This record gives sequence, structure tokens and C-alpha cells, in this order.
Amino acid sequence: MSKLSAFDTIGPIMVGPSSSHTAGAVRIGNLAREIVGTEFKQIKILLHGSFGKTYRGHGTDKALIGGLLGLSTDDSLIKESFKLAKERGIEFEITPIDLGLAHPNTAKLEIKDITGKLTTIIGSSIGGGNIIITEIDGIKVDLKGEYHTLITLHKDKPGMVAKISGILHDYDLNIAFMKVVRQDKEALATAIIKLNQKLEVDILELIKNILGVELVKVVNPLT
Repeated sequence: MSKLSAFDTIGPIMVGPSSSHTAGAVRIGNLAREIVGTEFKQIKILLHGSFGKTYRGHGTDKALIGGLLGLSTDDSLIKESFKLAKERGIEFEITPIDLGLAHPNTAKLEIKDITGKLTTIIGSSIGGGNIIITEIDGIKVDLKGEYHTLITLHKDKPGMVAKISGILHDYDLNIAFMKVVRQDKEALATAIIKLNQKLEVDILELIKNILGVELVKVVNPLT
């Protein structure tokens, strides 16, 4: 039987009327900021279902922008997030969208960083301030901001996962959860590896240098 934390039963300390529509939206923004990993200049937010219908009244739009700016769920500046974004020279637009069978509290974020690189992230607020990121640049993931997470895109051939996990073993890093998903195009696979410890830069460089590894991304947990 899994244990429930105070966060699960009570919810987060927050600004705003709704743990799902406000606090959850902030945390989606927080985790998206971690995923992008650098400063950005342009944000397009597409809101599905209940998010798209009630975002103005519940402040979901300001909460997402606030989270992307690095504000926490209890920061009173969330109400001023549009102004803060404009002061930082960040362009943004917000519009409803129909994502079909996605969770009703879902946001699709298209974020362009200062180099012009576009990252597309889909995340949902699933209740009580809890969230899940389900897709990054078309790659299916399952991120809740609980672990240090290593994501690799690599050639789908024997031995690749063993080489990656072997490096983690050599540095005494404990794998809490691992999932490997085959991508349809170009014989590539994605490994999603959740760890109990932080990944240091030198370890990441070793993984990047494995022949056949095409992309390495680290997502740190939310505090």
C-alpha cells in the first residue's frame, strides 16, 4: 500500500482559488521550465477542456506563466506574472484548444528559448496540485516532478540501455524506475530513467559520448 504525503491529502500552499486550475498550473509551468533548462523568449499556451473554459476566472493562464518564470505556488507575484513576463521581454499568447481525449485540465506549451530552439510540452493537472507531464517534443513520458530524471534518445539496438545503466551503476546511482519506449521513426528508442540522486555533469558527458546516443536531457525534481 502506497503512503500518502501531506501534499496528497491537504494539497499545496498556494495563491489562487483552485488546487487543480491554479496550483497545478503553476507546477506544470515549473516543471516545463526545468525541461527547457534555459531562458526563453516566446511562449504559446494552448488550454484544453476545463482549463480552456475557465482559465480567466481561475487564473490558470497567470499561474502557468508564473510557473514558467520560476514562481512557486504560494508566491503572491503570480497575479502579476503577465507584467513580469513582459518586463523580461518574453512574448506569450494563450488560447483554448481541443486535444481530444486528453485529461480535461491539460495544457500544451510551445516554448522557444533564446537560441530559437522550440520545445513542445504537454502536461495535466490531476488534482490536489499534483501534475503529470505526458509528452516532450512528441516523445511519450511520465514525469511528476518527483525524481531526478534522465531522458535519452538513442539507436534502438541491443546493448544501448545496458551501456547507459552501466555508467549509472559505475557511479553508484540508484535507479528508482526505468521505462524504454520505441519510437516509430528512424529506429530510435527513448529511455526514461528516474533516479534517487542528482546526475553530475561528468556523468552526463559520458552518456552523451556513447555511440548511438542522440539526445540526453535531465529534468530535476520540483521542490
